[in-house]
Amino acid sequence: MLKSLLSSPNRVHCITTVAPSLRVKHESNSLLDAVGRLTGLTRRSPTNSLFRAFFCSDSSDGSGSGSESQPVVEVEEKGVESESDGSDSKASSAIVPAYPRPEDYLTVLALPLPHRPLFPGFYMPIYVKDPKLLAALQESRKRQAPYAGAFLLKDEPGTESSSSSESEKSVYDIKGKELFNRLHEVGTLAQISSIQGDQVILIGHRRLRITEMVSEDPLTVKVDHLKEKPYDKDDDVIKATSFEVISTLRDVLKTSSLWRDHVQTYSQHIGDFNFPRLADFGAAISGANKLQCQQVLEELDVHKRLQLTLELVKKEMEISKIQESIAKAIEEKISGEQRRYLLNEQLKAIKKELGLETDDKTALSAKFRERLEPNREKCPPHVLQVIEEELTKLQLLEASSSEFNVTRNYLDWLTVLPWGNYSDENFDVIRAQTILDEDHYGLTDVKERILEFIAVGKLRGTSQGKIICLSGPPGVGKTSIGRSIARALNRKFYRFSVGGLSDVAEIKGHRRTYIGAMPGKMVQCLKNVGTANPLVLIDEIDKLGSGHAGDPASALLELLDPEQNANFLDHYLDVPIDLSKVLFVCTANVVGNIPNPLLDRMEVIAIAGYITDEKMHIARDYLEKTAREACGVKPEQVEMTDAALLGLIENYCREAGVRNLQKHIEKIYRKIALRLVREGSSNEPDIIGKVVQPSDAKAEVDDESDHHAAANVDAESVGNISHESETSVQDDTVQTNDQKDSMDATDNKEHQETEATKAVEKVLVDTSNLADFVGKPVFHAERIYDQTPVGVVMGLAWTAMGGSTLYIETTLVEQGEGKGALHITGQLGDVMKESAQIAHTLARAILLEKEPDNPFFANSKLHLHVPAGATPKDGPSAGCTMITSLLSLAMKKPVRKDLAMTGEVTLTGKILPIGGVKEKTIAAKRSEVKTIVFPSANRRDYDELTANVREGLDVHFVDDYSQIFSLAFEYDDNNTGN
Repeated sequence: MLKSLLSSPNRVHCITTVAPSLRVKHESNSLLDAVGRLTGLTRRSPTNSLFRAFFCSDSSDGSGSGSESQPVVEVEEKGVESESDGSDSKASSAIVPAYPRPEDYLTVLALPLPHRPLFPGFYMPIYVKDPKLLAALQESRKRQAPYAGAFLLKDEPGTESSSSSESEKSVYDIKGKELFNRLHEVGTLAQISSIQGDQVILIGHRRLRITEMVSEDPLTVKVDHLKEKPYDKDDDVIKATSFEVISTLRDVLKTSSLWRDHVQTYSQHIGDFNFPRLADFGAAISGANKLQCQQVLEELDVHKRLQLTLELVKKEMEISKIQESIAKAIEEKISGEQRRYLLNEQLKAIKKELGLETDDKTALSAKFRERLEPNREKCPPHVLQVIEEELTKLQLLEASSSEFNVTRNYLDWLTVLPWGNYSDENFDVIRAQTILDEDHYGLTDVKERILEFIAVGKLRGTSQGKIICLSGPPGVGKTSIGRSIARALNRKFYRFSVGGLSDVAEIKGHRRTYIGAMPGKMVQCLKNVGTANPLVLIDEIDKLGSGHAGDPASALLELLDPEQNANFLDHYLDVPIDLSKVLFVCTANVVGNIPNPLLDRMEVIAIAGYITDEKMHIARDYLEKTAREACGVKPEQVEMTDAALLGLIENYCREAGVRNLQKHIEKIYRKIALRLVREGSSNEPDIIGKVVQPSDAKAEVDDESDHHAAANVDAESVGNISHESETSVQDDTVQTNDQKDSMDATDNKEHQETEATKAVEKVLVDTSNLADFVGKPVFHAERIYDQTPVGVVMGLAWTAMGGSTLYIETTLVEQGEGKGALHITGQLGDVMKESAQIAHTLARAILLEKEPDNPFFANSKLHLHVPAGATPKDGPSAGCTMITSLLSLAMKKPVRKDLAMTGEVTLTGKILPIGGVKEKTIAAKRSEVKTIVFPSANRRDYDELTANVREGLDVHFVDDYSQIFSLAFEYDDNNTGN
């Protein structure tokens, strides 16, 4: 605070003239001695020379020049005239003799002070920008009347105190009456010591009060000279207050050398040191604001003035204490950090001299070079060049700089990648076939494609990367087969999902300039697997997102393009990476959601799902074994019949995949584990070995809620209890063997008991008790009619569950002349509604051709319904089924027994191809349908089905509805089964 005060534009300076012929008042001796004791100085002895002392503490108002505060003492011998008489430049440090006396001046020029008031005994430099006022001051000084009034400028109403430059600017703009109203009434009579350019040095003499304005430009005022109110010099209160001021000054001097300089100069060159002057001195050198200083200046009561000054110096003392505590805390912190830093540097130097530790940068460079050395010959030249440049850059950087960490991380990624490091591939087709068959049943298309890939690699002697996309419904094994393919090819496996990914940086990496930047997924993949030819499984590629961070689908174009990924550029590494040897396997549920440019780069292999026979094999060979091991159940403790598995698949798990089937099998084995634990803790050993019949199984759990509660039993606790039971059996066996050694007569009996204890309880799961384990069936028989009645025909539909049969029912609402109409229900989509209208039109034409005299459609209001009503249905493949249903009602003749059909029909009777041949065939076979009608264009799809799917089916391929009419209605009545 003190330092800022001295450098402020309103510095106050003190000047005092002392002559040896002047008497020092008796009352001031004690105060002078007290101030002398404050500073520890000895007052100089008066000499016969007249000397002038100026206290010049860096006099500058912010824009002028300022030098360090130096007390300047100029001494003149008696009788020697000053050479500065008549010269303004040389008289700047002299008090001009004033005749008449200062108190005789009752009209003075008014000088505004913007920052602080001028106290008597101090000097202040100000700048005068008004040419008229400056000329008046110079003229006044030449006329041997170098006095003016210095008055503090009031703040403008409604505004806060602004900066010094703004205040001075406003002072220069204010003139005349406005300036007169803005001046404080009480000011100081100031002697004009010198004028240098527009800088005027003022020395305070005595207090003034403005009485009235004389002239406006320049502002001249009449003043009254003020004197202190009479006071008792021996008053104890005044003495005590002054001593307290001195005591406070002593405390401040201990913390501030600047204040010590003030007091030292003032005490050496003060003449009349009295109580009022002490109050002015304390207020002048304090850091108080201008209003507080003005209050001291206006106070004429000496006691009150001392009290105001005491408050100001007390505040300075508190500020000095806070400053000291802040300085001490910062010094301790800095010194502690410096000490720790020096000790660490010394420790490093000592370790380096002893060879115990190398420099951080040297150690890092050695680590990176050592990591790169095994792959140096395989590493591309452009990558080696970048690494060497970065290593050189690392040596030039300071370890504390942020660039050092960026370079270190960059080198870490560059040197850890497997440049040119490939794993040995398996080109044995037979071994690969065995591995694929071990892990997955079916999926012939996928396995065949992988074997083709291996065969091509064997003939070429090397393999190239490919991009394969496996599409199909959930749970068919798209993700799990990726790991099996990697094992068959002897490649490293890495999987990452892009479902919901919306940031391009996840694929291409971040720029190294970003905080927390990282490479993309492919660079992370190469680091994790350690080879440059892994199998990368990109899961859920049809669920890519897009947001403000870019379009990841477009970023994948470079990654999945065989022509571009040989020079894949990651934003973080910024060097090309060869990904041409990587085998990419992508998975998707719906191929239509993949952008066409991306789909064009992939080889799509569709996985339609598993039929019942395939699910049976998968459940027996994979799912049941896995669930049994997970629940701690031994194979000899449970038996699940084929009928139970078939019922589970047909009535609970009809979806294309096997994920739901796996959940149900795990649920069955959890309940079996709970039952084994309960019976093992309550039953005696003599009933062990008993086969639990369906009636016993039903008695265990009666309610479906009990099933869910039992399913939550921890498999780990079940395994522990089973282990304890097994241990007890082993203990009994050991005991029996000991008895056999000691008792030969009972050897056969003991052996039989040992075999009995080895027998384990077996739980039988059959169709009769399947509902006790998994609850009531979710699906029921799709076949509603053994023999379809008139107006009802069975169709075939594709669903997410794999396929199902679908009945089209038509009935007569009313008949009457010209009432022909068709009403449709069954929650049908727009395409299916259009198919119904086409079927109605075509059926009228066919009936007119077959039975010209039958006006059924013209006079009948019909109602066509497709059960079940809660299931949304849409698609064109039910057209031929709807026509057959309408014709059956019109001719009052049912269709052939065990007949199902599917196909889109046109207005001219042509049958167009449909989709989902495999699923529809399986659905027909599940419903025990013997005869199926397919469009001729679907013959190739049907021929691709396995023999077990086609077995027992009579399939007819048609391209015109007339062929369907013959199959449906032209049959022998004796063989219909009616």
